[in-house]
Amino acid sequence: MPELVFFSGTMDCGKSTLALQIEHNRSARGLAGMIFTRDDRAGEGKLSSRLGLVTDAVEVEDGQDLYAYLVDHLSQGGRADYVIADEAQFLAPGQIDQLARVVDDLGLDVFAFGITTDFRSKLFPGSQRLVELADRIEVLQVEALCWCGARATHNARTVGGEMVVEGAQVVVGDVNQSAGEVGYEVLCRRHHRRRMTAASAHAAALSPDVLPVPSS
Repeated sequence: MPELVFFSGTMDCGKSTLALQIEHNRSARGLAGMIFTRDDRAGEGKLSSRLGLVTDAVEVEDGQDLYAYLVDHLSQGGRADYVIADEAQFLAPGQIDQLARVVDDLGLDVFAFGITTDFRSKLFPGSQRLVELADRIEVLQVEALCWCGARATHNARTVGGEMVVEGAQVVVGDVNQSAGEVGYEVLCRRHHRRRMTAASAHAAALSPDVLPVPSS
C-alpha cells in the first residue's frame, strides 16, 4: 500500500542526503519522481545536501495546490511514480493534506523530510500536520551532535554566535554561518535551555576565573 512517510530530525542529520538517496535508488530502477522543496540552501528549485549533492526540484509557492499540480502533470502525459517533499516543515498544513490525498487518491508513495520544531522548540505547522497524518514517522538515525558531544535534539538560531529566541519562525540560514550572520546550530536540550552555543561556551572557557585575593 502507498504511504505518507515523514522522515524527521534536527538540522545537520542527513535528511536531504537521504531524500537524494531515495531519488537515486528509484531513478536507477527506471522510476520517475516528483520532487517538491521550499527555501533550500542552494536556492530556488533545488534539493541539496551539505555533502555537495544537488538536483532540480519544484519550488513550492504559497497557496499552491500540490495535488492539483500532480494531477495536471499526469493529465498532460507526465510521469510520477512517487513524490519527495523536502523542507516539508515550511509547507502549509493544507499542503500536507494535499500530499496525503496524493497517497490516497493517486496511489503514490510520498516521502516528506523536515525538522519538527523551530528555534523556539515550537512545532512547525507543516510538521505538526505531518505528525497527525503520516502513515509512518521515521526519526533519522544519523545523530547530529551538540558542541558538548551529546545527541543534539534542538535547533537554535544564532546571530554572531549568540542564541536568539525571538523573531519570525522562518528565516532561511544554515549551520556554520560566519559571525554576524543569521545561522543555526544544533544543541542538546540542556544547552538549548541554557542558551549556550559553541561560541558562548568557548568564550566562557577563555574567561579567567576570578579568585578571591586574601588581604595582607
